[in-house]
Amino acid sequence: MAPSRPASRAEVREERLAAAPRAHRSDAARQIVVGAAVLFALVCAVFGSGLVGGGVRQAQGGALDADATLLAPGRPAFAIWSVIYLGLIGYAVWQALPGQRAAGRQRSVGWWIAGTAMLNGAWLLTALFAPLPATVVVIVLLLATLCVTFRQVVLTAEVRSPWTDLVLIDGVTGLHLGWVSVATAANITAWLQPLVDVGEAAEWVAVGVLGALLVIGLLTSGLTAWRVAPPWAMAWGAAWIGVERLVGAPANALVGWTAVAVAVLLFAVPLLLRLAVALRSGD
Repeated sequence: MAPSRPASRAEVREERLAAAPRAHRSDAARQIVVGAAVLFALVCAVFGSGLVGGGVRQAQGGALDADATLLAPGRPAFAIWSVIYLGLIGYAVWQALPGQRAAGRQRSVGWWIAGTAMLNGAWLLTALFAPLPATVVVIVLLLATLCVTFRQVVLTAEVRSPWTDLVLIDGVTGLHLGWVSVATAANITAWLQPLVDVGEAAEWVAVGVLGALLVIGLLTSGLTAWRVAPPWAMAWGAAWIGVERLVGAPANALVGWTAVAVAVLLFAVPLLLRLAVALRSGD
């Protein structure tokens, strides 16, 4: 059999030109899907927050409210969603610009970020209209998707990324991941509490979960060049768990002070180590 003839420059150019419209259509579709996914999440947030209807706090018989379990954050903690949603809106607008359509990093992370926004909205709808176990399934899927998304964010980061990338991709995705990590622990606890009676050991189980969150937060930061967004979002959640246990209900001093200590470590350790790495590289 005769060997295949190498493609000429003209043929290669024709192939690239033929592929360009397909790539253009795929990029445009991604931009539209990201915008639609963020809009879906925002609409669901209107209902989930209680601006329309009772909201998540009154759903599930109050199982997801701030006084439901030892790992439920105080209500002010949920203000972080305003930051995350503003970041998602900013990302949706920015990635829709013509200059971002064919950007390599957008191609790598855009579909994943759209998936996190869709699952975000899906969790809110599930919390409002489905049984409590379904919320656990959805939030675990959301957490897993955020883990993959953040991995893509880290792998595609540049040495000196533009501020738009740092804020709207790295920052927003990191905050989303960190907060959902805490929310997943609280959600699973709310589901298991009526099913598993651990009696007086409940506070020690809560302490163990907080310890696990500390390890996960520090590992996430350490494995991603000491990025601070995920552990800081986790620190925010842990701090409000601590406040709620110390001055709210259900009150528990052991869990409260443990949560405060976890919050301090999640905030300070990544920051100090990131500064140390920056100073060392500056030398």
